[in-house]
Amino acid sequence: MGRRRQRERVWILCVALLCLFDWSAAQISYSVSEEVDKGTFVGNLAKDLNLNVQELESRGLRIAFDQSKRFFEANLKTGILYVNERIDREQICPNTVKCSLNIEAILSHPMLVHRIEIYILDINDNAPTFLESVHIFNISESSSSGERYPLPIGNDADTGINSVNSYKLSPNEHFSLDVQSGGEQSVSAELVLQKALDREKQPVIQLTLTAVDGGKPPRSGTLQIIVNVIDVNDNTPTFAKPLYKVRVNENVSLGTTILKLEASDLDEGTHADIAYSFMKRGNVNSADDFSIDAQSGEITVKGKLDYEENAAYEIRVQATDQGSSPRSGYSKVLVEVIDVNDNAPEITVTSLMSPVKEDAEIGTVVALVTVIDKDGGNNGLTHCKVVGSVPFKLKSNYKNYYSLVVDGPLDRESASQYNVTITATDEGTPPLSSTSVITVHVSDVNDNAPRFSEPVINVYVKENSPVGDVIFTISAIDRDSDENSKMTYSLLDKSNSISSSVNINSDTGDIISLQSFNYEEIKTFQFKVQATDSGVPPLSSNVTVNVFILDENDNSPGILAPYSEHGSVNAENVPYSAEAGYFVAKIRAVDADSGYNALLSYHISEPKGTNLFRIGTSSGELRTKRRMSDNDLKTHPLLVLVSDNGEPSLSATVSIDVVVVESTGEIQTQFRNVPRKEENFSDLNLYLLIAISSVSVIFLLSLISLIAVKCHRTEDSFRRYSAPMITTHPDGSWSYSKSTQQYDVCFSSDTLKSDVVVFPAPYPPADAELISINGNDTFNRTQTLPNKEEVRITVQ
Repeated sequence: MGRRRQRERVWILCVALLCLFDWSAAQISYSVSEEVDKGTFVGNLAKDLNLNVQELESRGLRIAFDQSKRFFEANLKTGILYVNERIDREQICPNTVKCSLNIEAILSHPMLVHRIEIYILDINDNAPTFLESVHIFNISESSSSGERYPLPIGNDADTGINSVNSYKLSPNEHFSLDVQSGGEQSVSAELVLQKALDREKQPVIQLTLTAVDGGKPPRSGTLQIIVNVIDVNDNTPTFAKPLYKVRVNENVSLGTTILKLEASDLDEGTHADIAYSFMKRGNVNSADDFSIDAQSGEITVKGKLDYEENAAYEIRVQATDQGSSPRSGYSKVLVEVIDVNDNAPEITVTSLMSPVKEDAEIGTVVALVTVIDKDGGNNGLTHCKVVGSVPFKLKSNYKNYYSLVVDGPLDRESASQYNVTITATDEGTPPLSSTSVITVHVSDVNDNAPRFSEPVINVYVKENSPVGDVIFTISAIDRDSDENSKMTYSLLDKSNSISSSVNINSDTGDIISLQSFNYEEIKTFQFKVQATDSGVPPLSSNVTVNVFILDENDNSPGILAPYSEHGSVNAENVPYSAEAGYFVAKIRAVDADSGYNALLSYHISEPKGTNLFRIGTSSGELRTKRRMSDNDLKTHPLLVLVSDNGEPSLSATVSIDVVVVESTGEIQTQFRNVPRKEENFSDLNLYLLIAISSVSVIFLLSLISLIAVKCHRTEDSFRRYSAPMITTHPDGSWSYSKSTQQYDVCFSSDTLKSDVVVFPAPYPPADAELISINGNDTFNRTQTLPNKEEVRITVQ
């Protein structure tokens, strides 16, 4: 009893040391007995992970297994790890002393992985058994006392103290039992002959062998032993060695001879002829992997050896003579299998977190990677790495367990997915490796604002265009995807002038006119459009839209004073003695349009009587074409037509009655006759040319200065003023116009008069101011202007 207690203490100490060793290797270790009920407490994860119970559910605690069955589960409300499936240690870890299950507790936000090793404790739930119910020995009666006969071993699916640890033999007078401990092998027993046999007294002896395990309570199994007492042949074959040892590589070829046995028999004749054979012991059948030549004793490889399945073989051999009462000698062969590097590492990916947001921080766990190499020693040591240039790396967690983490910035717009190649290489000679490709998808975040193709967009719209027309369609591009790329458009300028002029379709970007534009009232305006995506938070960008109104010919020419009164007939007197080219009158008109739409031409319509008068097409000066004759009428009614150059052309008319008088004293015209001087280039013409050039230079400098100032104006100023326009007319005149002012410079070729006209828009009324400058002119007429910004100078 004392010896048994001492043995139990030794086993308890060994188990405790093993538990301490495994605890140091794992992060958390638990133990639980097999066959316990579902729901049995295993451990308190919340306490052992130093977490509050409330954190387990918020951080999404989950348990990852290497096995298909989920033997354990965690209660997120209490933090208790409990048994979820029936655990059969003999099924999970057959023929092993230590049995453990590895699981991983995974927490999110942030991602943490804890390795948990759970030891499955054996219980004595299996009784020892023998592969055969009856075992027969043929023992010669001449056998000497002390001879030994190996007995079949009992098999117990349990391990450790619950396995077979003793044998018992039924009481008899001839045999005793010698129990031997095989170290890591199971306990074996031998039948020892204590008293010489006498076939004549007892030819058959029946014994019972009982195998007992060390469980509490102990379990046992029995084997019936029949001993046939054989007469004669009194020498037993003897092997040269009681124990043979041989080492062989696991990749050895089939049919290779690994050992030759030698045994001898002192008998002669057939009693000395020896036949070699294997003895079947327990559940290990040596004949499955090896074969023995009965005559020569050569042992050859019959099956494929695998170090990973069985690192050593213990073979019992016997040599039996051919006597009438055959006798056998026994020996043991220990075959050690040498590992070779024949297994490449196996890469297993668990808990793939895909897709990964493109704004994931460095160190974010993407997947859990496990590398297993079935080889032993250096052949089983592995190194794992990521191949290629990708923003990911492997981080070692524990032994051959790794985490694939983010190692660089991700950009979905540059790469929406990555094929991460992982290579695992062992330290064998030659080294073996394997690769695994993990596809990591990158999900989009709203990190790209909408982008316009140009910072400023110019839109040209004809005046008088219908209300509701789409004048332009704004379009922006967003490199993001899905909701992050869906855009809406809006006007940033909410002022009344803009909101009453245009609107924008928030979905299509169509800019719609809300009014019909009048070029004479507004020539240009500006607003900003904002494109906003649907991401969280939303991103936006702006574009400036300049709208330029294009002039249409929608204004008729307006006649200036003194001929501006509607429906009136104006009278002018001409002396009978007037020469050809005599100045009669000058018709002045303006057009509110611009460009060619404001370019006016003068014509005499419906002449009555003789063709006595002509009018300057561009100047509007009415002159005589020839001298008077007695056949000419005394009164000449003229209808002057003023037309613009637009499409279609618009016009206005002036009625003038020219009366021929006998003397100059009766002349009541506004202007005197101007004799034509076309012979020579006089000094006056030179002065006039210099004056006109000076005015032109001053005008151009003023124009350049105005444009420079205009470029620095604010948005409000830009809305108030339009871009200046300079128009050159076919008659040699210039028009300079902007939103608030217009300047016309006219140089006529068919008269000695030239006009420099400066007036703001809209054009002046009929009561404009007129200043005539003529060296020979003594008549001046001046009228007060309502707008003092207008000055018209006539140079003769």
